[in-house]
Formats: sequence, C-alpha cells, structure tokens
Amino acid sequence: MSDFGSFIEKQMNSFFEDTVFNDFTHKELVPLSHLNEKHSSWILEIDLPLVDKKNIEIILSTDHLSINAKLTKTFCISKGNVVTEFNCLRKMIKIPNGIDTKQISAIFKNGVLKITMPKLVQGRKIPIK
Repeated sequence: MSDFGSFIEKQMNSFFEDTVFNDFTHKELVPLSHLNEKHSSWILEIDLPLVDKKNIEIILSTDHLSINAKLTKTFCISKGNVVTEFNCLRKMIKIPNGIDTKQISAIFKNGVLKITMPKLVQGRKIPIK
C-alpha cells in the first residue's frame, strides 16, 4: 500500500474510533437538534424521544449548554454480533455570542425540548423632550 493509502486508512480508522464508536463506549446517544436565530433570541430545539421531563438536566457553563436526559427504556443498536444498549441522550452546544444567560428558559413538550436564549439588549431608547 502506498504512503498516501496508509495515511488515508489511518485517518478513516481514527475518525470512526473517535466519533462513531466513542458513543458506543460511553453509552450515550446524541439527539437531533436545530438552532435558529430570531430577531430577539436564539431558539434551540432538541428531539428527546423516550424521555420524561423529570429526567432532563440542563447545565449552563460559561459558554456552553449541556443537556443530559435519561431514557425511559433502553435503546439497543445491533452491529454485527454486538448489541449495544443506550440509556441516555447527551448534547453539548456552544452558546452564541450576545446571549442574556440570566434569561435562558426551557420548555419540554411532546418529546421536544425548546430552549430560548434571549439576546442582550443593545443600547437603550432615548426619550425626546
């Protein structure tokens, strides 16, 4: 095999070990999500199927949101002769710049977690006398 072919093979193996199979070792699934910018806020919607509201944890750090959710029942994936069981969902996102972190709110409805991150108000209205 050429040096280039060997390099590509190492890169592909590294990619699959570090991303795809990493979830298998940690027993966590990464849920689908959508981040949408509105005029006065950012809206993050995360699909959390098989999750009860009481089993969701949202942690705010300096510049990240971490969402952890325990599944109500184990989710299994078969790969060859190996069956891997997953018990939780985990999502971490970087908070967009200019967010009022004291006003972040969340609603969970019909398996979707909606996190609203209001933008900081820039400037103020000046009254005319």
